[in-house]
Amino acid sequence: MEATVLTRPEAQSLTAEATRMFLEAGEASAVVARQLAANADVAAGIGERLRAAPPRAVVTCARGSSDHAATFAKYLIETRTGVLTSSAALSVSSVYAAQQDLEGVLYIAVSQSGKSPDLLAAVEAAKAGGAFTVALVNDTTSPLAALADAVLPLHAGPELSVAATKSYIAALAAIVQLVAAWTRDDALAAALETLPAGLEQAWSKDWSAGIEALREATNLYVLGRGVGFGVAQEAALKFKETCGLHAEAFSAAEVLHGPMALVKDGFPAIVLAQHDETFDSTIAMAKGLAERGAAVLLAGGEAPGTTALPTASGHPVLEPILAVQSFYRMAAGLSVARGYDPDRPPHLNKVTKTV
Repeated sequence: MEATVLTRPEAQSLTAEATRMFLEAGEASAVVARQLAANADVAAGIGERLRAAPPRAVVTCARGSSDHAATFAKYLIETRTGVLTSSAALSVSSVYAAQQDLEGVLYIAVSQSGKSPDLLAAVEAAKAGGAFTVALVNDTTSPLAALADAVLPLHAGPELSVAATKSYIAALAAIVQLVAAWTRDDALAAALETLPAGLEQAWSKDWSAGIEALREATNLYVLGRGVGFGVAQEAALKFKETCGLHAEAFSAAEVLHGPMALVKDGFPAIVLAQHDETFDSTIAMAKGLAERGAAVLLAGGEAPGTTALPTASGHPVLEPILAVQSFYRMAAGLSVARGYDPDRPPHLNKVTKTV
């Protein structure tokens, strides 16, 4: 893989708008509209099965951006169904070959490619252990799609950029559609129908303040809470892989348990808030960071001493999805502004085959 830092002539000629990352992220609205229509019957069928035979637990199986979608799934499933939801440690099956009792468990595998050996081994082991396996996968011809008991396609289309964008948003939308169908939550299902239009609005939001604030940064925190935490994880990953910027994601509550010690004057932080039960505490955390001298970029709310990043409003469950769409546009711009090509992150490939 070529180095991602560009020479001066290359850096001057490359624009964010010309990158695959930018162009593919901009397709998210159309992707979700297509996905919601195509998957309605499939999601309804899975939801009916889950109501008829309620799972005793849910296990998610994913890596990278897909695992951040699984974090979103954990919060949504546990708060909407009350069913314990945990992330699988893939090496338990792929390396240790340990047998697990997963009888009566819903096992959700999330993947863009559906080809990683460790993920496939985990799903095989889950089926052998008695789980009902559901694949949220973009490539419906993949081994994962063939292996799973049910498939909820992402319908993201070809994604050539190494950095996942539209497929991540598609995974979040698929999770919401699945949970809405499972719980028969008509309000959430109706809100989901507005997501494509919301994504279009989110794509137009101006987060250039983030580019200026982070152009020379070396470290930062990305904070979220509840259903927004998985998006904070995703943003931190994108900073690392596309911008050469060390970023760590924390819960807006967890940051008090140690990480706050690193916050000094000018330390940058992005705080992501959504209008649910976590809103007040998240805004309070943004305010507290600013009072400690941090340079806080706040999406989804306002607090003294912070810089607001404009967001599209919507159902609280959907607001993190809207925020990450606005973030992707900013991240592509920041990558180029820092002299990187977001389509050529060093040492990375589109399909990561771990065992």
